[in-house]
Amino acid sequence: MAIRILHTADWHFGKTLEGRERFSEQRQFVEELAEICDEEKIDVVLVAGDVFQTVNPSAQAEELFFSALSTLAAGGTRGVVVIAGNHDQPERIKAAQKVADQLGITLLGFPKDTIYPLHIGEGRIERLDGGTGWLELSVPGCEEHVVIAAVPYPSEARLNEVMSETLQDDEFQSRYQARIAELFEQLATHFRTDTVNVVMSHLYVGGGVESESEVQIQIGGAYAVDKSVFPKNAHYVALGHLHRPQAVHGAEVPIRYAGSPLAYSFSEAGQKKSVVVIDAKPGVPATWKEVLLTCGKPLVKWNATEGIEQVWQWVQEGKDENAWIDLSVHVKTGLQLDEIQRLRNMHEGFIHIRPMMPETSEVGVDRETEDYSTFSVADLFVRFFEERLGVVPEDELVELFLEMATNLDDDMEKAVSDQSEKLEMDK
Repeated sequence: MAIRILHTADWHFGKTLEGRERFSEQRQFVEELAEICDEEKIDVVLVAGDVFQTVNPSAQAEELFFSALSTLAAGGTRGVVVIAGNHDQPERIKAAQKVADQLGITLLGFPKDTIYPLHIGEGRIERLDGGTGWLELSVPGCEEHVVIAAVPYPSEARLNEVMSETLQDDEFQSRYQARIAELFEQLATHFRTDTVNVVMSHLYVGGGVESESEVQIQIGGAYAVDKSVFPKNAHYVALGHLHRPQAVHGAEVPIRYAGSPLAYSFSEAGQKKSVVVIDAKPGVPATWKEVLLTCGKPLVKWNATEGIEQVWQWVQEGKDENAWIDLSVHVKTGLQLDEIQRLRNMHEGFIHIRPMMPETSEVGVDRETEDYSTFSVADLFVRFFEERLGVVPEDELVELFLEMATNLDDDMEKAVSDQSEKLEMDK
C-alpha cells in the first residue's frame, strides 16, 4: 500500500489584497484542506514554506496557523512537516516545537535545524530517526517509512555561510548553486531503497513562472538554482516559493511547486489553485495528481469599453458578484469622485477602478518607457492624479500639494538637525 502525501505551500496568512482582509478566505482554505486530507486518506502533509505574509504576523494569523496544524495532525495520526519560507521568521516557525511534538508535528525554521526522534504512543506518528535537516517518519497503517530531506529557505544569512567574498553576481550564483547541490547530496545519503524518499524546500528553480504577488523572489538570479541540484533517488520534490502551481520540466524525478491556495495579485487572475497528492512506494516511481481548490474569491479583470453604463449593467446582472475586481472603464472626461464612490457602493469587490482616457487607451501608448527622472515634483503629481482619477488636477490643488511637500521637507530637515545636535550633546 502506497503512502499518500499532500503537498501545499505559500499560505501567506495575514496577506491582504490592497488592504482588503482575506482571513475568511484563508479559513475556508484550512477547512477545505482538512476535508481533502480526510477524503484522500492522506498520511503526511508537507507545508513548503511561507506560512505567514510577514516575519511579525498578527495574533489572528498565528491562531489560524496553529488551528490548521492541530486539525491536519488528526490527533497525532497524520504526519505534518512545516518549513519556513523567505516571508517567515525562522525562530517563530519552530518556536512551538515542544508543543507540536505532542501531535507528532515537525517544524523547521533554518536549513541546519536538527530533528530528533519522537515516540508519542501506539497508533500515532513516530519520528524513528532524524538529524540536521532530515527525518524518518513511521505512519500508522503504513508498512513503509518516509524519509524527508527538509531545507527551509536557504539564503546565505539563514545558512550562516558566506558564499562569496566579492560582490560579483556570477561568482555568488555559482557558489550558491554548488552549495545547495552539496547540501541535498548530503541529505540524500539518508535515503534508502526500502523507504519513500522526499525532498521539500523553499527556493527558486530557474525557469519557474513568477507572479506579481511574489515580492523580490531573487535578485539578478543569485538565489536561483538548477533542477540538477536535487537528488535523483528522491521519489518527489515538494517546493514552495512560486504562487502558480507548476512542474519543473525536464527533471528526472517529479519536482513541483504547489502554488498558493489563494490568488494574491491580479497577475494570478484566472489561475486554478490546487494542492498536490502523491502516491509513493519504495523502489517504484511516485505518481501524483492535482486536487483543485474551490475556496476563496476569484480575481477577475473587467474592461468596460462602453463606459460606466456598461459597469452598471454588469453589476445589476450580478456578474462576478463574489469576486475581487480590477476595473478598467473607458471614459471621455474621467470619473468624478462621487462616481467612483457610487461604484464602490454598488460592488464591494472593486479593488482598482481605473479610468481609461482616449489618450491613455490608444494602442502604442506606453508610459512605462517614459523617463520620469526628468519630471518635476509637480509633473509627477499631475501624472499620478490623472492616472488614478482620469482628470487633470486644478492648479490650486497642485499648489497645495507642493506647499505640503515643502513643509514636510522642512520638518524632516529640522528633525535631522535636532537629532544631530542631541547626538553631539550625548558625546
